[in-house]
Amino acid sequence: MNILLINHYAGSSQHGMEYRPYYLATEWIRSGHKVRIIASSKSHVRSSSPNLNKQDVLNETIDGIDYTWYRTPSYSGNGMGRVRNMAAFVMRLFRESKAIADTFKPDIVIASSTYPMDIWPAERIAKLAKAKLIFEVHDLWPLSPMELGGMSKWHPFIVLVQQAENYAYRHADTVVSMLPKVHDHMEAHGLAPHKLHIIPNGISLEEWMGTLPTLDESVSKVLLQYKSQGKAIIGYAGAHGVANALDVLLEAAKQLKDEKVVFVLVGNGSEKSNLQQKAKAELIDNVFFLDPIKKNQIPALLQYFDIAYIGWHHQPLYRFGIAPNKLMDYMMAEKVVLHSVSAGNDPVTEAGCGLTVKPESPQAIVQGIRQLLALDKAERELMSKRGREYILKHHTYPLLAKRFLEVMQNG
Repeated sequence: MNILLINHYAGSSQHGMEYRPYYLATEWIRSGHKVRIIASSKSHVRSSSPNLNKQDVLNETIDGIDYTWYRTPSYSGNGMGRVRNMAAFVMRLFRESKAIADTFKPDIVIASSTYPMDIWPAERIAKLAKAKLIFEVHDLWPLSPMELGGMSKWHPFIVLVQQAENYAYRHADTVVSMLPKVHDHMEAHGLAPHKLHIIPNGISLEEWMGTLPTLDESVSKVLLQYKSQGKAIIGYAGAHGVANALDVLLEAAKQLKDEKVVFVLVGNGSEKSNLQQKAKAELIDNVFFLDPIKKNQIPALLQYFDIAYIGWHHQPLYRFGIAPNKLMDYMMAEKVVLHSVSAGNDPVTEAGCGLTVKPESPQAIVQGIRQLLALDKAERELMSKRGREYILKHHTYPLLAKRFLEVMQNG
């Protein structure tokens, strides 16, 4: 089959996140299919942008995947600049739809840009090519900007997004969701139940097999120093944003200042400087911030953690489920996990690989840390292995790509 995957924010091995389109495409190519990914030149989640020079479009092949990058305006934050960026990408897809259909001749067209407005040009391409149309849902829009960003349902942008979401559910041949608890919501907005398939996030086995890269000495030296002092490392690796609720973790760290516990936060993000200022101002001297590390060093980093932490704010939007990549990394690394969340699903509890406590509660985090550290070695090892077994059974990209192919072929 010729598979066309439209994802505004798609990344690659060269450009960084978002990785899901890259991993799925890699597996589909291994199965004998041809894949083209169409993406925007600008994305806030990539570590680097494709180099278009002065071109409006760049076609290149990365690891066997054909990429088409369309030039779009730069932006920062979630204001009008990002809206203009979205509009430029969607309009370019409309203008190029006939050429895409005629040259690539897709059998499958997947609209997968987080926001749903790409369903309109994707449908046009699918009709011109007589292809099957699939709508893939990462986050629920417009609920995400409404419930997380406080936007009114009468805001013109939200009205437009709502029209696109409803249209997608009614007109796509198939809908794939990464979130597991969306059935009632989608049906209320026009989706026929038989169209929905749940295919979650996953991990790449290749990143966890064979001889793995070691940590930079500057990082390992710090972690080994804590270990030599007999301290348990409570670790977090990922974005330092508002949604990650790391301010709550710092409050928990403050309560454990007199115990043999250190908190290591690895990564970057919009809230990092605020967190560092808070730790300094409140003399929370058992929290240490490290710079981001290369993605291929994550497995090595996680081996130093005694407990891997992930937290969320109390947010009704999570009733539809969560699918965080960092949690899968923790589980694959055979780490005991402390999960601070209230959501429609909970992989930690399902796998039996750690402990889940209520969100936004430093006291609950403190109690959870003490409870996990009190487990004997054999019990913690058993708990850790369950996490990896769960990921290998449910969340590897060879498995997920195969399921996605079955959906493409059979509906």
